[in-house]
Amino acid sequence: MKYYLTVDFGSTFTKVTAIDAINKKVLATSRAFTTIQTDVREGFSAAMAELEAQTGRVNYKERLACSSAGGGLKMIAVGLVPELTAKAARMAASSAGAKVTDTFSYELSSAEQEKIKAANPDILLLCGGTDGGNRDVIIHNAKKIAEIDLDFSIIYAGNKSAADEAGEILRKAGRNVIICNNVMPVFNVLDIAPSKKAIRDLFIERIVEAKGLSEIQKEMTREIIPTPLAVYEGAELLSTGCGEAGMGDLMAVDVGGATTDVYTMCDGRPARPNAVVKGLPEPFAKRSVEGDLGLRYNIDSLADSAIVHSADMQLGEGAVREWVLECKKNPGIVSEPDSLNRKIDEYLTRHAVSIAVERHAGTAESVYTPHGETVVMTGKDLSGIPAVIGIGGPVINSMEPLNILEGAVYNPARYEYMKPVKPKFYLDRKYIFASMGLVAKIDPALSIRIMKDEIELL
Repeated sequence: MKYYLTVDFGSTFTKVTAIDAINKKVLATSRAFTTIQTDVREGFSAAMAELEAQTGRVNYKERLACSSAGGGLKMIAVGLVPELTAKAARMAASSAGAKVTDTFSYELSSAEQEKIKAANPDILLLCGGTDGGNRDVIIHNAKKIAEIDLDFSIIYAGNKSAADEAGEILRKAGRNVIICNNVMPVFNVLDIAPSKKAIRDLFIERIVEAKGLSEIQKEMTREIIPTPLAVYEGAELLSTGCGEAGMGDLMAVDVGGATTDVYTMCDGRPARPNAVVKGLPEPFAKRSVEGDLGLRYNIDSLADSAIVHSADMQLGEGAVREWVLECKKNPGIVSEPDSLNRKIDEYLTRHAVSIAVERHAGTAESVYTPHGETVVMTGKDLSGIPAVIGIGGPVINSMEPLNILEGAVYNPARYEYMKPVKPKFYLDRKYIFASMGLVAKIDPALSIRIMKDEIELL
């Protein structure tokens, strides 16, 4: 027999999955609270004990792991043009385990230096200028960044003509600098793969700093990777297929304790014949991460957003605020089935799905020209997406997952957001996307077969 073990160290729960590679099926899954504050091995041991109660002792040929236990790396981007800087930075960070918390454009001011210092990022992406273009701004910004007395890594991905000088300025200040290809070597043309790899490498270096994770790495047969990358690769494989037909265009929404992530696999071209596309081209495979839409670690900001957007708060603002305080004190708390707190969790989960998909989707605006009405579209047109897949504990464990996932659907009251119009809804009930993304590296045919068997049509 040939068995694989996959482990996902999440911000809230550690999930383990046992896979029978010969019979192409999931043997068992289990989870335990991630003990990030003490030693991640404690939660891992608890999850494994529950797994072994179902499977007995198993000799695993492959032991694979991913982690987002630290909540992902915080990244700040500094560039030249606001729209281009923010877009390129988010696309570079999309599957590499980082989340962009802020962006700055043009020449950094002293006040912006202080903002960067207060944010205390893990990574700063320094970009700006096409190759051979403006170099003055990026040199100015390198000098300003060198003055910030913090220990963060810097990825330089701007005008190659200024790379040597900017790198020297930053290294003289004692900074860890990684020089990459320009994220935009030619106007409106992106080259984000080198920056994405640099971010991923930094993530892998950092995640093993979580107490006990370096010891876990010794037990694994391959390198621990970022959980977002594992989910991303699982979703891409399910869409495109391997040896058998994939699902085609799809959206996956992963609601977690710290973030809500949205993945789309589609070209996103305009469905309307009179549409004009504005801005940078979108990739087929895209991920966005919303760090203020988590169901536990960021539940206060999520609740604030839900209360502001809700015209009719049926559950009562006071009850919502009280539950938020409980969750902030104890992120591992689980609401009781059929309780008011469970209803609050589900209300907030639907809101997280709705807002995260709005932010991920493209927008449309009607513009009148001498030749009639034209629709100006920015970003991906997701209106034709045929499948929306729910991932993550708050969706999987809900009493009404369909109602939650319907938050991803186009809302006429917010018509500018090009969300899916008539999708079918699916549920990753055993949370196998990350697991199958790990398995995809060694056996993609096995991975897609299990995903197609396990993902449930609602």
